[in-house]
Amino acid sequence: MSLPAPNLDDRRFQDIVDEAKRRINRLVPEWTDHNVSDPGVAMIELFAWMTEMTLYRLNQVPDRLYVKFLELVGVELFSSVPARADLLFTLTAPREDPVRVPAGTQVSTDRAGDQDAVVFLTDEDLTIVPPKLIACLTHTADQFTDHYEDLRREASSVQLFPTLRPDEAVYFGFEEPSAGNLIRMEVTTGPEGAGVDPRRPPRVWEAWDGREWRSVRIIEDTSAGFNITGEVTLLLPNRHRPLTLGTRRAHWIRCRLVAPERGQPSYRNPPVLESLSALALGGAVAAHHAEPAPAELLGTSDGRPGQVFGVRRVPVLPRRPDETVRVVLPRPDRGGEPEEQLWNEVADLSDATEEDRVYTWSGATGQIQFGPRILDRQGKGQQHGAVPPTDAQIWVTGYRYGGGRRGNVPPNRLTILRTSIPFVAGVTNLDAATGGVDAESVDNAKQRGPMLLRGARRAVTAEDVERLTLDAAQGVARAKCLPPERPGEPARLLVVPRIESTPQGLRLDDLAIPEELEERIKAYLEPRRLLTMRLRIEPPRYQGVKVVAEVRAGSGVRPETVRERAEEALYEYLNPLTGGPGGQGWPFGADLRLGDVYGVLHGAFGVLGVEAVHFFPADLRREETLDQVDQRLRLLPDALFMSFQHRVVVQQ
Repeated sequence: MSLPAPNLDDRRFQDIVDEAKRRINRLVPEWTDHNVSDPGVAMIELFAWMTEMTLYRLNQVPDRLYVKFLELVGVELFSSVPARADLLFTLTAPREDPVRVPAGTQVSTDRAGDQDAVVFLTDEDLTIVPPKLIACLTHTADQFTDHYEDLRREASSVQLFPTLRPDEAVYFGFEEPSAGNLIRMEVTTGPEGAGVDPRRPPRVWEAWDGREWRSVRIIEDTSAGFNITGEVTLLLPNRHRPLTLGTRRAHWIRCRLVAPERGQPSYRNPPVLESLSALALGGAVAAHHAEPAPAELLGTSDGRPGQVFGVRRVPVLPRRPDETVRVVLPRPDRGGEPEEQLWNEVADLSDATEEDRVYTWSGATGQIQFGPRILDRQGKGQQHGAVPPTDAQIWVTGYRYGGGRRGNVPPNRLTILRTSIPFVAGVTNLDAATGGVDAESVDNAKQRGPMLLRGARRAVTAEDVERLTLDAAQGVARAKCLPPERPGEPARLLVVPRIESTPQGLRLDDLAIPEELEERIKAYLEPRRLLTMRLRIEPPRYQGVKVVAEVRAGSGVRPETVRERAEEALYEYLNPLTGGPGGQGWPFGADLRLGDVYGVLHGAFGVLGVEAVHFFPADLRREETLDQVDQRLRLLPDALFMSFQHRVVVQQ
């Protein structure tokens, strides 16, 4: 239980006015008009308002002291987290030579009104390579057959999926890797493969990334599932590695036959491919919400320990290896030629010696601090980190700033190419940018500080692991540590990322753990865990649930409004981030009962009564419902509920 904070003066505006009016009779008895229209009373109210503002600022003193105490014990505000998205660059026309989109390419939204544009920077180089087909394989009876020469001859063809068994595939080999490339496959086929739904043919495209076959995104398919001459436009994953299949080594893309969805037909006969050619139309690369800041002079050293400098733009994003501090020392003995030193950033200065050229850099405040000098019990000073010499110039080589929820832009908003690149016609984000989180507030740090002190910054129990995981990064919304499933296996750390999305717009792919977030959690927990503790970071299982309900609307309320509010209440309640009885996310392993749904619907706006409720488990990956559950839907300890296509019928 926290101690109550003192209120240094609890008087308010009306208290001060009443106190002043009570003194009028004693000090100025001839003043009898105390109405608000009297000029003297107006002056009293004016000074009372000014006094109240002064008292308000005075009462902030305990909070300021509290924050300063947190700084003394090493509790710092978390910096903002940048949103991330894949940017798709398209070429003006297919090229015969590779086209390079360099890392750090700037792309932004269109500026709307007085709001600044949201700028994204690409994370790495993107090379758009003209694809050169060198092999075409089919796999039958554990044997690969090369049909590359058949595709090159005019009066020849290749039969795809000859046995029509699921997992049968055709493999296309390319000479160079096409990681992240947008490829258009122009196919010529006959009508032999009729029978499938051309909008949902039972096939998937995959590419080999060096470890496994990864799904390839289908942008467009006008071939009706290899039934008519058309084009298949594919966006390859960001890793494409060579593999030896049969006797051919190439960079492979395959089209694999899968079992049709429930109620959907399959091929009646194997489709036939008569010719195929490939062109590169563009490519996609990961990017994050940030703006670059150039090299910046912070000031000049006075030679004293513990100096603090600040950059102009905040919040500062986590630094890259080339984003560091440069100390320039004047050397008049060398004809005025200065000497430059690159210093290293560290998490803290406690273990640094006076020879270590290190500093700390706060992302939230942008402050850079050099080593202080601390006195021990004997009065001897110990220097924690070197001190820049007197008159040395303190520079930063550059940094990136920004981040926050503002970067969570919808799809197709990042369309302005701010860096000119030859042969690139345009850019967009096919999916919404996600993961942006604002810098930590002081109120949140005040609640986090005592928990951090009680836990002693060590991961001993499961609760310690969960707490430290939340401390590791702003992008973590929830964490749950479970014991190993079997002896000898590591403990399971379930992480739910923080997503800025409406409950209705939340999708299963949005809850995947970003690779950068996983690495930050690992780096934070590694020095704090016990030597015998092993952890495996993974997402929870998400159990879809669909509610079908019939309710009665109150008088004077539109049925459409009642339906929208009731469905909105269901989406918010059955949600891994905002759901559950406490509104902090559905509890791990907590079952869903019929009475819970009745209670949610009864509390929705305009609902007079609930006639019937049915709920069904759902497969979120296949986007289909399963058999109805009567009274209770059970949940595994490592699972969370997630809404799926609720439906509410309203009666008048």
